[in-house]
Amino acid sequence: MKNEWFASWFDTPYYHTLYKNRNHNEAERFINNLLDFLKPNKTDKFVDIACGKGRHSIYLNKKGFNVVGYDLSAQSIEEADKSAKEGLSFYVHDMRQLFRTNHFNYAFNLFTSFGYFKSKRDELNALKASAKNLKTGGKLVIDFLNREKVIETLISFEKKLIDNIEFNISKEIKNNQVIKTIQFEDKGKSYSFQESVKLLSLNDFNNYLSQANLKITHTFGNYDLNIFNNNSDRLIIIAEKIG
Repeated sequence: MKNEWFASWFDTPYYHTLYKNRNHNEAERFINNLLDFLKPNKTDKFVDIACGKGRHSIYLNKKGFNVVGYDLSAQSIEEADKSAKEGLSFYVHDMRQLFRTNHFNYAFNLFTSFGYFKSKRDELNALKASAKNLKTGGKLVIDFLNREKVIETLISFEKKLIDNIEFNISKEIKNNQVIKTIQFEDKGKSYSFQESVKLLSLNDFNNYLSQANLKITHTFGNYDLNIFNNNSDRLIIIAEKIG
């Protein structure tokens, strides 16, 4: 597993430094809009797949819901665990593996936490495992990049200075993937990491989800849940477990 870029990069302190300023207000607005649309019951159970440090899970729980989050990164779960309490728990778990069966009403996979795997088999297994979490009629929400928008607006290079570390970030599209190279120095040592995310289309997701007994019921193009099109900022999918 350690030869997979996300298995090592997500567990470094530098990953958390680079992305420390993620917009929590935007994340909370998105959750509020999803809840307004989905209209869950207070007794419904949620699972947050690839939850990171748990920002979505924690806010869902504050809204009164029972939430379980899991992520491959032990460091992320260690941080998320600081907020654990009754009705809010976190686990180190690989999303390609079965977690629970017919247990949850809603499964969330947010903030482009998919498309990392090299093989289509792994991608399908991840979605099948996500589906198995759900009761029949349960819903999976996927928040992913919009392939067409990324191709059109890709910024090839940028610098970010965070906590006195200058991150040099370059991006390219190769073999239908966005490849991000992150280079920096700290305490006299040079580092280089790569992120790679497949440019999956709505049609790709539809093919995968249908094999996982999930049917797409709605698509949206941003966190305000506006209509999805090629110019949308995001591809947000809501799929229902049909068997």
